[in-house]
Amino acid sequence: MTRVLIVGASLGALRTAEALRDQGFGASITIVGAEPHLPYDRPPLSKTVMTGASRLEGTALPLRRDLEVDWRLGRTAVSLDLQRRLVALADGVELPFDGLVLATGARARIPGSWAGVCGVHVLRGLDDARELRAALRDRPRRVAVLGAGFIGSEIAASIRALDVPVTLLDAATLPLEAAVGEQVAQYVAVQHRAHGVDLRTESRVAELELRNGALVGLRLADGTLIDADLAVVGFGVTPNTEWLEDSGLVLGDGIVCDAQLRTRTGAGPLPGVVAVADVARWPHPLAAGATVRIEHWSNAMTHGALAAHTLLHDLGVETTHSPARDIVPSFWTDLYATKILAVGLPALATASTVLSGSFEDGHGVVGYGRDGRLVGAVAINDPRSLAPYRRLLAAGSAWPPEPTTGANAPATSRSNEPRHYAEEQS
Repeated sequence: MTRVLIVGASLGALRTAEALRDQGFGASITIVGAEPHLPYDRPPLSKTVMTGASRLEGTALPLRRDLEVDWRLGRTAVSLDLQRRLVALADGVELPFDGLVLATGARARIPGSWAGVCGVHVLRGLDDARELRAALRDRPRRVAVLGAGFIGSEIAASIRALDVPVTLLDAATLPLEAAVGEQVAQYVAVQHRAHGVDLRTESRVAELELRNGALVGLRLADGTLIDADLAVVGFGVTPNTEWLEDSGLVLGDGIVCDAQLRTRTGAGPLPGVVAVADVARWPHPLAAGATVRIEHWSNAMTHGALAAHTLLHDLGVETTHSPARDIVPSFWTDLYATKILAVGLPALATASTVLSGSFEDGHGVVGYGRDGRLVGAVAINDPRSLAPYRRLLAAGSAWPPEPTTGANAPATSRSNEPRHYAEEQS
């Protein structure tokens, strides 16, 4: 009997298991998860769950009756033996496999000396949300949010909805600048301040101020003391690949894969072992074939079908299903009354310009280019305007995009000088 083992019980893992069944795989599927929870949706955690506006149980993802998975939850994988085709768990159990899916995701990044300090939190998983929710229920004097990227900005906005004072700190010049460029970042900064957030950019935390082991403030590099009895660290994530360091797989800020999500060793692509979602680093057409690691929800949704198809091909399992290749990832965020929706990989851009609308009026679309190609578009309160840019991205459109006509055509007003910002993985 052919056995498929999926390590990680995330959205990407669930979608891969579903795709295996959809593509005709009827044999054994085992899913190992380090968390004790069945797969759940992460986006609500930083919006409604942490504030108490929605229930923790409401994040659970629906499970199909025909999935027939052997769940091994609350179990951590500690090593992979490719020669013996075994994954070892922390409790000493060894799980054999014929096909392997690596879906171990990523964890919140936090300085080691801060972990476990009373009053210091991260927000990555369901248990993090539960702990932060309880801390906010005690009405802290002030919350310091460290990092003004997507997760930090969402956390700050959600806490302000509770009318709790918030200081948002980031070393960059503007919030979200590395991800979406200057125009959108400036708009986000205005929104934070308009809603009462004490936004402090170009600021670095030098040390925590503690009293009896609990947080009472943060000392910045310039000596400024920020009074806060609760801090949420949003410094990004680290892929969970430590357990694979002696496996022979090629690692590098994730698990390096080919275009079919097949993992690699020093000898080349490795049949029968694939990686998906946050932990996978793979060559992307919008990045001119360079490898990227995409942390967005849509990427986890779409990886499953491709990974399943690759795995079944390698295992010699017949399937007539050929998954559609969606090369245009998307992501979104809600900040206060502002909806930000993006397509493509705007974080890879070296140039950007407003294509339509007016941010002064609270809506607009920004386009992003790199090496003569359109690589992304971001809409502020104007999601319908993104549809033509998704089509242009899929078609490999040149930068800047050509003017078009018709009811669904994007407007093409351009600034005189494109904005530039540092390349950073989304």
